[in-house]
Amino acid sequence: MAGVDGEDGLTEAFLREPRRYTSHQVAYMAGVPVYRARRYWRALGFANVSDDAVEFTDSDVEALRTMLALVSSGVYDEEHMLLVARSIGSATARLAESQAELGVEALDQAGVPLAERPRAWRRRAERVVPDLARLLVYAWQRQLAAAAGRIAEQDMSAVRLAVGFADLVAFTRLSRQITGSELSRLIDRFEGRSADIVTSTGGRVIKTLGDSVLFVADRSHVVAEIALRLVETHAKIKDMPELRVGLAAGPVIWRMGDVFGTTVNLASRLTALSLPGTILADPQFAEELEGDRAFRLRPVNRLSVRGLGELAPFTVTRAGS
Repeated sequence: MAGVDGEDGLTEAFLREPRRYTSHQVAYMAGVPVYRARRYWRALGFANVSDDAVEFTDSDVEALRTMLALVSSGVYDEEHMLLVARSIGSATARLAESQAELGVEALDQAGVPLAERPRAWRRRAERVVPDLARLLVYAWQRQLAAAAGRIAEQDMSAVRLAVGFADLVAFTRLSRQITGSELSRLIDRFEGRSADIVTSTGGRVIKTLGDSVLFVADRSHVVAEIALRLVETHAKIKDMPELRVGLAAGPVIWRMGDVFGTTVNLASRLTALSLPGTILADPQFAEELEGDRAFRLRPVNRLSVRGLGELAPFTVTRAGS
C-alpha cells in the first residue's frame, strides 16, 4: 500500500509496481470481506483509504493472501497473525522513517534543489530499494535464527534475565541548548556506540529511546560488563553527557521483542536514582556478582524506589578502580 505520497510516479518508484486496485477489489481477489482485509492493513500500520481510492498493487493482494493462508493452514490463529503483522509493521515503519531521513540528508549534502527532489528521489529509489530489500530479508533471517536458537527450549512464561537501563544525565536541558543537527549527531553517536557495546559484549538491545538504552543478557556479569563499558566509552566522547545505569536481575515478561515486569521497572527506577557516572544494582543482581573478581560492589544507603518500596542497592565498579 502507498507509503510515500507524491506526484510524477514517486510512489510507484518506491513500490516498484503500479497502483491499480481499490480496497474492495483487493479484498475480493483475496476472498475476504473488506473489513477483515482492513484489520490486517491496520495491523501492518497502514491507514484506511476511501473505497474508490486506487492505492493497491499486486503485492498488496499477495501479502493479504499470504497472511490469510498462514491462518487457514493453522500456522497462526487470527489474533497471533495480527500480532505478527503489528510487529512487522512497527519495525519496518521505524526502519523506513530512518532510511527516508538518511535519503533526505544525502540529497541535502548533494545540493539538490527542492524543485528537483521528486526526480532525484525516483533515481535514488531505483538504485537502493532492491539492494535494501535483500539486506532486510538477510538481516531478519539471521536475527530470527539467533532468536529461535535462544528460546526454542525456554519456558517463555518464566524467563529470567539480567536487565540494564542506561540514560544520559540532563539530556532534556542539553536538548534546549544545542541545535537540531547537533542533537541528531549526539543521539546517533550514543545509540550507535551503545548498540555496538551491548552486542559485542554478548547482550541484546531491546530498544533505544534517544537518550536511553534498555538491554538484557542471560547472565548478570555480562550486563555488568556492558554497563561499565557504556559508562567508560561515553565518558571519552567530547560533549557527551554523563551516563547513569540501573541493573536488576529476575523474572521478566518477554513479549513481541520487548520485556516487561517488575525487574525491568526496577532497573529503570535505579537508573533515575543513580548519580552521574554511577551504576546501581539491585541486591539480587549484586548477589549474582559476588565472587566475580572483575567487579567491585559497594553497598549504599537504603533507597525508596517508587512503586517498589525500599531496598539497599550496590554500586558496581571495576575491581581495583
